[in-house]
Order: sequence, then structure tokens, then C-alpha cells
Amino acid sequence: MADDELELDGKSVLILVGEIYEDLELWYPRLRLEEAGAEVAVAGPEASVVYLGKNGYPCKSEASIPDMKASEFDALVVPGGFMPDKLRRDPVVLDLVRDFDTAGKPIAAICHGGWIPISAGVYSGIRLTGSPGIKDDLVNAGATYVDEAVVVDRHHVTSRRPGDLPDFCRELIKLIRRAT
Repeated sequence: MADDELELDGKSVLILVGEIYEDLELWYPRLRLEEAGAEVAVAGPEASVVYLGKNGYPCKSEASIPDMKASEFDALVVPGGFMPDKLRRDPVVLDLVRDFDTAGKPIAAICHGGWIPISAGVYSGIRLTGSPGIKDDLVNAGATYVDEAVVVDRHHVTSRRPGDLPDFCRELIKLIRRAT
């Protein structure tokens, strides 16, 4: 793949963070997207708070989720871990995901990150993947589950686990370039 195919200059991506996020599923996409030229913002329930990952790696939120607007970003990344189970209970988070979906902007979820789009009601009729641990949740949400490293359907990119991150990021970058 040529370097110019990965250029995301002028693109902005929002990544969600919260307590007990999956370390690699936040940091790998963040660094890969920044390497490709995207501006990346990390938002948590509160701004300027250090959230710890499952493996103890800290991530300081740069903004609060309630202050975020889908119209200000080109894509959304939802890491897994235990974080999505708590964030999906917040109506502000769900409205934000719905706004990205309504606008047809890329929504990328990996592992248990799919819990948030499930609760936002945006996975009906979508072919996707995720952690085998949430397979039933995905199917019950109306999605078609497949066990593949990465699945792209319309403006959704999904993967199963940290080992899928190279494929996940490659396809996310392609989708951002095509979508915007």
C-alpha cells in the first residue's frame, strides 16, 4: 500500500475512553491514526481525567464526551475492555453514536466496544464481528455476526480482539479516506 493511500491530513477522529478500557485497542489505533496524519481527540466521561486500562496503562482524556459533537469529527473509534459496559448506560454517549451513524460517518468498534453501538441501536442489519463474548448481544441487536479479523459494512468497521488491530486500523483508515 502506498503511503499516500494512508494520508489522513485534515481528518479528525474521536476515540472514547473510560475506566478499564482495553489498553491496546485504544493506543494502537490512536498512534496509527496520528501516524497517518489524523487529528485524534480522546474523550471520556470527564475532561482531564486519567483513566486506567485493563493492564494499567493510563490515558488522560482531552475532553468530556458531553462536549463532543459528531459534526466536528470524521470518524469514531470505540475500544473494548470493560469500559463499554459502563459507557453504554449513558444516554449522551448513545446519542453521540447515533449522530455519527445518522451522518454516515465511520464508526469503528473492536472487541467489547460493540456494546456501545448495540445500545445505541445502530447495528440492525449490519454484517460485523466482535468479541465472541458479545456474539449473542450482536445477533440480538439484529446484526449478522461473522468470525473474521475485520469486517467493513457501509460505515462500520469491526474487529474481534487486539490481535486483529493491524487489519482493523488498515480498514478504518481506508474507510475514513473514502467517506470524507
